[in-house]
Amino acid sequence: MHLEALLRRAARRLDEAGSPTARLDAEMLLCHVLGVERSWLYTWGDRNAEPLARARFEALIAARAAGQPIAYLIGEREFWGLRLVTTPVTLIPRPDTETLVEAALARATGERGRMLDLGTGTGAIALAFASERPGWRVLGVDRELAAVALAAENAARLMIDNAHFRVSDWFSELAGERFDLVVSNPPYLADDDPHLGQGDVRFEPRSALVAAEAGLADLQDLVRQARAHLTPGGWLMLEHGVTQGGDVRRVMGMQGYTDVATLEDLGGRERVSLGRHGSA
Repeated sequence: MHLEALLRRAARRLDEAGSPTARLDAEMLLCHVLGVERSWLYTWGDRNAEPLARARFEALIAARAAGQPIAYLIGEREFWGLRLVTTPVTLIPRPDTETLVEAALARATGERGRMLDLGTGTGAIALAFASERPGWRVLGVDRELAAVALAAENAARLMIDNAHFRVSDWFSELAGERFDLVVSNPPYLADDDPHLGQGDVRFEPRSALVAAEAGLADLQDLVRQARAHLTPGGWLMLEHGVTQGGDVRRVMGMQGYTDVATLEDLGGRERVSLGRHGSA
């Protein structure tokens, strides 16, 4: 069977399974099996599929039809132009989170400083920021050792040497340390959120998605704890759900943060709230 015919059949199966990007999914999985770029498929689609490659591809299509995320099946996801290794121990980096990176870069005005990424997962936020601010020292922490190891692997693969990673449950292992920027994409879904039963989220670690108090518990804790770890004038920036901006702003105001605001993502939804600690 020619590769193009194999792709068409796979795309039909994924479309019937409910994938909104069936053809793209099929192309990405076939490229992964063959070790080629998508442009290669457009040029050489009339080639025959070798039996072993076809078997591997059809197994991946079956897994995708069952809902498994593409990022876990191929073991990588692009974020901020960086190709990151992904595994089921962490969340899959998403484009909406680039809003948090943009906000951090806009407020990293000096050539040098310290940035902390809490709950770093793949290291996506820390590595994106570090790649743009080589003079800054960037620390990513996660309570899961496997996530810390994955983030360190991504840093090494990308040769980003100003980002480092260690185990810490939020600020638990950071006593006495202060940072000019503290950022986080913490768990913020309620345990009955309907999104938990949809799409890729079904296969991602629940501990990285769900928080108590209707999804607000970790956000509130970070607002309270961060003040002891920010330099004067330092910024706290938190990603959150689209209906939680008002709650986060209110807690920041109660804790004495200034310049409190909420930023929208590319879809025009409230996505990142931020505030400043004291005066610069």
